[in-house]
Amino acid sequence: MPEPHPLTMVADRLAECVRALSFAEPITHVYNPLVYARAAHGQYVERFGCAPREVLLLGMNPGPFGMAQTGVPFGDVGMVRDWMGIRASIDRPDREHPKRPVTGFDCPRGEVSGRRLWGWARERFGAPESFFARFYVANYCPLVFMRESGANVTPDKLPENERTPLNAACDQALRDTVEYLKPQWVLGVGGFAARRAAEALQGLGVKLGQIPHPSPASPAANRGWAALAEKALREQGIL
Repeated sequence: MPEPHPLTMVADRLAECVRALSFAEPITHVYNPLVYARAAHGQYVERFGCAPREVLLLGMNPGPFGMAQTGVPFGDVGMVRDWMGIRASIDRPDREHPKRPVTGFDCPRGEVSGRRLWGWARERFGAPESFFARFYVANYCPLVFMRESGANVTPDKLPENERTPLNAACDQALRDTVEYLKPQWVLGVGGFAARRAAEALQGLGVKLGQIPHPSPASPAANRGWAALAEKALREQGIL
């Protein structure tokens, strides 16, 4: 039996580490798509995670209608299925929120951030192979956090006693990813990921930077995220 892809092994180790963590109220539900969507995530890394890669784009954590459904970072269903050509059976979280069901590739709702990021990649590079020849996209944290209401909670909003062990596990996974992919650049997609990369990757000799986050919560991104991303990449000498 062939050995798993190095990035699949990184993901499996991270999934096992965060499995032991606990989160108190107001967090009531935690999803880990590295576990229940492992098949789709495995397709993603097998197809597009070959080393070396020039640029690693680092997101924060899965969105409830993106990676939480497809196992792919910023994983809008349409983009993952139709542009990347990934399709796999998705299981369910151990404890599913009734307002946030995981229906995998049957999810009727798209993820705006994913449509923007992957839509830009498609427009700029054409075939996914052309984009992934230079870039790879990963998330810093693999977990989705929700309140009882179903509202999403981002990792930066967790209390320090919960953030510290979570960050330790995610920092190690990021270092392992960088040591395998050997990127010249690690760019945070948004400020949180850029800050975590700067702390986790000290001494590894990679160049660090940032591009804007494509979230619809950002007024600037809503006025034209692709142009902002292109500008940031040009200013850092990447495009």
